[in-house]
Amino acid sequence: AFVKNLSLAIASAVLLSACGEGESAGKTATQVAARVNSEELSVHQINAVLSRTPNLQPDQVEAAGPAALERLIDQELLVQRAKDKKLDRDPRVMQAIEAARREILARSYMEQFTGQADKPAPGEIQAFYDENPALFSERRVYNLQELNITIDADKLGELREAVTAASSLNDIVNWLRERKIPFKAGGGVGAAEQLPLEALPRFAQMKDGQIGLVQTRTGVLAIFLAGSRAQPLDVAAATPFIERFLLNREKTEMARAEMKRLRDTAQIEYMGNFKAPTQGQATVEEVVPAAASSTESEGGLSAETLE
Repeated sequence: AFVKNLSLAIASAVLLSACGEGESAGKTATQVAARVNSEELSVHQINAVLSRTPNLQPDQVEAAGPAALERLIDQELLVQRAKDKKLDRDPRVMQAIEAARREILARSYMEQFTGQADKPAPGEIQAFYDENPALFSERRVYNLQELNITIDADKLGELREAVTAASSLNDIVNWLRERKIPFKAGGGVGAAEQLPLEALPRFAQMKDGQIGLVQTRTGVLAIFLAGSRAQPLDVAAATPFIERFLLNREKTEMARAEMKRLRDTAQIEYMGNFKAPTQGQATVEEVVPAAASSTESEGGLSAETLE
């Protein structure tokens, strides 16, 4: 994100300088992009919009500027009407503004704090590469068909037996329908890195044509490996991905540690019907701002495998 923002900042400087081109001598370049009734919109506001635009490349900034300005004009017209209606004094609007302000401040602090994280050393990158052959040296692209099954724990044994006896996924579908057990079918093609990291070793062990069961947060996933093909990555090709993963993981750990430190050193007093959480309730992980989130996969699978 920092690299992207830096690139956009450089491109935005070009956009700023372009505003002065064509003006007569002696006049300075204005940073006002438009005036809407009595309010002015600045080039800096355009740059802020562009910096939040996903997948915008530096060489696209100048061309994207006019469209960003039009969005700002539309927004300004609505803001002016809202103020005319005194909506900025509405308690619900004021609460929403305050909530947004708090979120922005909390996120900004955590981004600044985790920005101190060091990039992983070459040795760390090599070690991660060696420890995860299914992601790199033995990487595969999987064609998966799956059934997301909602089933009671006391019927898991029967489901295991049905899977063992099944010759295809259709056999399991018929078994589920006969017993009126709810399920949803899905699937697709995905490379190793698109699968949940903790469940990847299980997939790596499967052979084409095999069916496996994996515990999910809501039930069980029956997975049929329809086919796969090898597509390994060497260290050089994998380095950018490993570096980003390890850096984000380090930031996540830093954020959790900082959140714990802040809580441990603060004077927190619960009032009224609210009490301090006991073990098994709210955890530090749940209160870490999203700004420090890791890029680890959040697919619905857990590490527990049934079959």
